[in-house]
Amino acid sequence: MTPSPIELHPVGVVRSPYKTRKDAPRQGRLSDTVSEIVIDDQYAPALWQIEGRKHLWILCWFDRADRTILRAVPPGTKEEKGVFAIRSPDRPNPVAICMVDLLEVRDGVLTVRGLDALDGTPVIDIKVFSPEIDCVQNSGR
Repeated sequence: MTPSPIELHPVGVVRSPYKTRKDAPRQGRLSDTVSEIVIDDQYAPALWQIEGRKHLWILCWFDRADRTILRAVPPGTKEEKGVFAIRSPDRPNPVAICMVDLLEVRDGVLTVRGLDALDGTPVIDIKVFSPEIDCVQNSGR
């Protein structure tokens, strides 16, 4: 069986103060930095009624990631792990996920806090955070 080709269509782009990887925090939730997500005009209708949400999942394509790296040493540790076991931005398919605080929606632009994406990063999807679905009770690692 041959898998179907995957087509991604960015829905917007990040406008962030982070210009290089060294500028960005290790995880977006560890930062109070405010960024913007500029939604392409054709996808602006998809923002309808998003204003009432406090938190969003932002999925980005980390276009500057090294897609050849399969193992890395996470910050603050000495043990190498496979990239599927950690949150390294370098991975075969650099899909990033980050929960952000939604601060404002205006004219197709989301103002958010806690996004770790670099300026110009393509946004591939946005999903609302749902505590009933996204929080696992009594979970371990």
